[in-house]
Amino acid sequence: QTPAIPDNCQWGIFLRNHDELTLEMVTDEERDYMRRVYASDQRMRINLGIRRRLAPLLDNDRGLIELLNALLFSLPGTPVIYYGDEIGMGDNVWLGDRDGVRTPMQWNGDRNAGFSTANPQQLYLPTIIDPEYHYETVNVEAQQANPRSLWWWMKRTIALRRQHPVFGRGDIQFLHPENPKVLAFVRSDGEEDVLVVANLSRYPQACELDLREHAGAHPVEMFGATAFPPVGEQPYRLTLGGHGWFWFQLERRPLDISYAGASATGPRAAAAATPTLATSVPWPRLGREGAALNRVLPDVLRQRRWFGGKGRTVRRAGIADVFALPASTAGEASLTLVDVEYAQGDPDRYALLLGFEPGTPPDGRTVLAEVAARGDDAVDGTLLEGAEDRVAIGALLDLIRTGGSIDGRGSQSLVGVPGALADLPDDVAELPNHPLGAEQSNTSVLVDDRYVLKLVRRLTEGTNPDLEVGRFLTERAGYDHTPAVLGAVELQARRSQPSTVAVLTRYVPNEGDAWSQALDVVGRHLEQALAGEGSLSTPRTTLVRSARRGLPAGVTDLFGPWAGHLDLLGRRTAQLHAALASDADDPAFAPEDFTKLYQRSLYQHMRTRARRAQQALTAATALDLSEDTAARVAALRGADTAILAAFEHLKTDPLSGGRIRTHGDYHLGQVLWTGRDYLVIDFEGEPAAPVSERRIKRSPLRDVAGMLRSFHYAAHVGVRSQRGRGLDLEPHELDRWADTWGAWSGAAFLGGYLAEAPTAVLPDEDGDLARLLDAFVLEKALYELGYEVDNRPGWLDIPLGAVLELTGVDA
Repeated sequence: QTPAIPDNCQWGIFLRNHDELTLEMVTDEERDYMRRVYASDQRMRINLGIRRRLAPLLDNDRGLIELLNALLFSLPGTPVIYYGDEIGMGDNVWLGDRDGVRTPMQWNGDRNAGFSTANPQQLYLPTIIDPEYHYETVNVEAQQANPRSLWWWMKRTIALRRQHPVFGRGDIQFLHPENPKVLAFVRSDGEEDVLVVANLSRYPQACELDLREHAGAHPVEMFGATAFPPVGEQPYRLTLGGHGWFWFQLERRPLDISYAGASATGPRAAAAATPTLATSVPWPRLGREGAALNRVLPDVLRQRRWFGGKGRTVRRAGIADVFALPASTAGEASLTLVDVEYAQGDPDRYALLLGFEPGTPPDGRTVLAEVAARGDDAVDGTLLEGAEDRVAIGALLDLIRTGGSIDGRGSQSLVGVPGALADLPDDVAELPNHPLGAEQSNTSVLVDDRYVLKLVRRLTEGTNPDLEVGRFLTERAGYDHTPAVLGAVELQARRSQPSTVAVLTRYVPNEGDAWSQALDVVGRHLEQALAGEGSLSTPRTTLVRSARRGLPAGVTDLFGPWAGHLDLLGRRTAQLHAALASDADDPAFAPEDFTKLYQRSLYQHMRTRARRAQQALTAATALDLSEDTAARVAALRGADTAILAAFEHLKTDPLSGGRIRTHGDYHLGQVLWTGRDYLVIDFEGEPAAPVSERRIKRSPLRDVAGMLRSFHYAAHVGVRSQRGRGLDLEPHELDRWADTWGAWSGAAFLGGYLAEAPTAVLPDEDGDLARLLDAFVLEKALYELGYEVDNRPGWLDIPLGAVLELTGVDA
């Protein structure tokens, strides 16, 4: 039978015995207690209830406000927030009935709180002018400008809740800590488990939770992505501050995050197996909503060659926006923007092309993750690399041809931008295309042997230098030794600069990059030298003097056509710098003089580079190094003074010359060999640096130094290859040969460069030129030290030898 319901009854949701939530009638005793605590003044009450906003109800206690909102968002059901509570707005208990909580919304500090421009006396209800909650202090505009305000906290919390459907749809299981002041429960939906712990006391509390059902899980605090110790068979201990609370995601996969006092999988450890995504969400909703997909994104990214965060600890990766593209597979493909947060440092944004194929993936396609269906709607399948989808790439090409756009979920759009030289056919979207094999920090797609579409993986606000410099060289400077830029795809939003997503250039047939060419030459020259067909003597003068004098007869005989190729590469590099310095009216490209202030900043930059190299050398002591390499590391670890002395002249001696826009990351891999000539490509600069830093004007000798270091690397890598084939020579003898070959190659290149270099941006005296060039070469070698420690410890001896030679330190 239905019990009799009293008149004027109130209903409430109660937690009974830390076990279950129940909808029950509020007893007179409970109602009186609530009114005594939260509505001591009679004016705060109405009928049987309380007419107050949340902030004054809780005495404007920010911690308690956050606690109750966190419980509201984590309990089952749909949370409802009364207007104004998101900024901690006050009320007016002196107004009758419910009008005390119906005052105008406080948008800003202007007249009538920005709610209305009418005469204040004409307002139906007055604005809040209580000193603690005055609209000039508490308003949306003020809190939007303060990232630590309640408004921003609410916005972030709501966004986090939306990323995890388990809060709205999952089951709830209450835990039973012995401490009655701690509320704890687990929300589960079959795909995700979230632990919620809240301290209802204003004083710190400790508790032990029975989490044996989740043994082996790794709790990760969801706001900061901070890893806590894993759950075991014993009660899980937690300590909470007054009114403190946690949302923990109970991760089942191994983490790459470490917590204090414990170790976890290292940040560079990549998952060997293809990640599996178990979900009940069907494609394409899976690719749009992101909550389930976010859990495997760190593993997906770590296995991509272009992901630049392998040496950093990834906290979280989440979908920021999605742009739907047609696809040749079932469903749809998408260009997905992924925000990656790290334990330290600024976050990154990457562009990930996703496709979905139900069932078994097609042959030859790169599988990013396997999808295991749960439920009736989802289907088994695979997430695929969208750069290999001909139709999806064709959609981006057609976007450039037409200048069209594709809207995302928010205010951003993908926009095609045709270039001045664009001559794309109407059927460009139908042309065959496939990714090129050499994948570096970006992904390049060859289109019908006519075009190359480069997909920029790591996105930064502002025009990518590759697009900016490429347009300048081909459309304005008339530099013929780089592929012509035909257009781009940009990410555009109302309140930010456009970000470059893709760059389309004309394809030029070639025989590969100059790095591969150099490796072939090294092997051939070494065989000739061993057969007595030529000799290499160590240069006895500075590199600049050797370049001015030309190669000696013995070196010329051994080098043969390679000497001419090096001279040509030097001249093409000089012509590149001349083109970049050709427009004195464009502030972005106009040459600038060296100044004392710039010299000082250059010295500070190189000193910082030296300190980072010392940190890398300290880290190298923990690596498994050969005896010789370990001795070199030990010698350089105590050579701070010698290294800094090589840069000292930058601070004290005035330098002539100038600064221009440069390539920024110049080496043999950035040059293509056509069989007759060289083409310079990829003006993006160092992808890890922000766009503003990559656009800084520098001495062109910095590019020259990068190429000189590339010759040194090619020599040693080529020698290693020959040594691996059983070459019977002492290692030190081979290393000396490699150093000599690299030095003479550099001299030949530098000779061609100086013959056509723009003299206005180079030092007037050869002595100054040599010292500045040596400083840039040393800076590059110090950078290589850190790179090899993080990525290729087996190659560490290559930059070590260069630093020892340049600084005069004995190993």
